[in-house]
Amino acid sequence: MDLKEIVTVSGQPGLFRFISEGKNLLIVESLESGQRMPVHQNSRVSSLEEIAVFTHTEDKPLKEILVEVYTKNEGKPLSDPKKLTSEQIKATFEELVPDYDKDRVYVSDMKKLILWYNLLIQWGKLDWSLPAEEENQPTSEQESGEKDQES
Repeated sequence: MDLKEIVTVSGQPGLFRFISEGKNLLIVESLESGQRMPVHQNSRVSSLEEIAVFTHTEDKPLKEILVEVYTKNEGKPLSDPKKLTSEQIKATFEELVPDYDKDRVYVSDMKKLILWYNLLIQWGKLDWSLPAEEENQPTSEQESGEKDQES
């Protein structure tokens, strides 16, 4: 799953795909509408790759959470958080990230994560596997090196 090109823009709802970079601005495209817009340098832009959720042990990357949610829900969207109460959102989030830090993760953060997940499912252009799975498999060079050592 590559979330480097998916960004959030301060003051703008939804998620955007990075298109290009110009002088003092970025060009992004809304995942919902497909409309392109400039983002000026005074706006805060964050890649989903950089975002993590506070937990009691260590911060958990958003990428891992999204993949776990995708796996648990068999690729189906979650309930629309706009139609849920705060207690229902908390209960849903606790199922998704049981060890989240209840003091530092707010309902608004939980709501955003659920909205983002649903939007990414709707967009449908992501590979929902983690690269760590590929890293654990030996490369062809490693395999040939192991075969040489066995000989």
